[in-house]
Amino acid sequence: MSEAKLSPLDERHRALGAKMADFGGWAMPIEYPGGGVVREHTAVRERVGIFDVSHLGKATVQGEGALDFVNACLSNDLRKIEPGKAQYTMCCDESGGVVDDLIVYVKAEDDLFLIPNAANTAEVVRRLAEAAPEGITVRDAHEEFAVLAVQGPKSDEVVAALGLPVDHDYMSFDEAEWEGRPLTVCRTGYTGERGYELVSRWEDALALWDALVEAAAPYEGLPCGLGARDTLRTEMGYPLHGQDLSLDITPVQARAGWAVGWKKDSFWGKDALAKEKAEGPRRISRGLKLTGRGIPRAHCVVRSTEGAELGEVTSGTFSPTLGQGVALALMLPDVAEGDTVAVDVRGRLLEAVVTKPPFVEVQTRSN
Repeated sequence: MSEAKLSPLDERHRALGAKMADFGGWAMPIEYPGGGVVREHTAVRERVGIFDVSHLGKATVQGEGALDFVNACLSNDLRKIEPGKAQYTMCCDESGGVVDDLIVYVKAEDDLFLIPNAANTAEVVRRLAEAAPEGITVRDAHEEFAVLAVQGPKSDEVVAALGLPVDHDYMSFDEAEWEGRPLTVCRTGYTGERGYELVSRWEDALALWDALVEAAAPYEGLPCGLGARDTLRTEMGYPLHGQDLSLDITPVQARAGWAVGWKKDSFWGKDALAKEKAEGPRRISRGLKLTGRGIPRAHCVVRSTEGAELGEVTSGTFSPTLGQGVALALMLPDVAEGDTVAVDVRGRLLEAVVTKPPFVEVQTRSN
């Protein structure tokens, strides 16, 4: 196995005593000492947290016709947004399975910036590069840029303390400068809370991280690891590629059809997805909220109250906000919201209610 790649902030994480783990081939912090995931999760829900997500991929697609080219490849409809806006979309294969889910930032008709998942960046770039016509360049810029996420109710105050723009609409971005360093301020995130993702040059990440952590301190903000990022996104019902989306789990099954431009002339996997949508999927993603103690985990079998197998958990965790277990599960399509089911956790059948995510109320889109 090749050696894990390091974030530009690796020395900061280790100096703070972070517990490190592999994420898509990158050594990244799971949690920091002094309270761990629950403390960091609560900081984001109630105040503000600072995340290093520099392991996420970065790629550029440039050249005349770049927007229309990408729009003919990826699932969502880029013609629904304009320059200065971002869009969640998926790269599917011809079977309708999901190679990756990603964010596309439209800088101009001929200039797009992509943030795929860490482990899938090379494959997304490969597929786009092979399909690109002459005059359009697809480039992997994974280690040219860092991404720092500022998430939580006090995120505006922290970002503004650095003299950076705030108050722009959800899923939009501004090009800015901080102390002479260029960066992009994106009103995006993966926690459900109001927040920003700052895309800086790789070499500027250390100084930017230090400034953000200092600016968050008056609000009792904390550096946060990817453990809290996972519990936060699960509370929202946001999918994680490799668990809730994959080559075997389509957007239709994952109830992510809202990120598919069904009226577009073409995109990768359109025929297979249109067929599945018309016929109805054989399984569908639902939320589960446990009624008692216990933590559902991925691959736990979900059963009816009579014991019949209904499906399996794709993501499960303890919700620090609710104080109970929550999960996403792929189940037979006739399982309905409000139904009572049982999650088999190591032989213990834990009662759960089928519940539509998000499991918590947040302020993602408020301005």
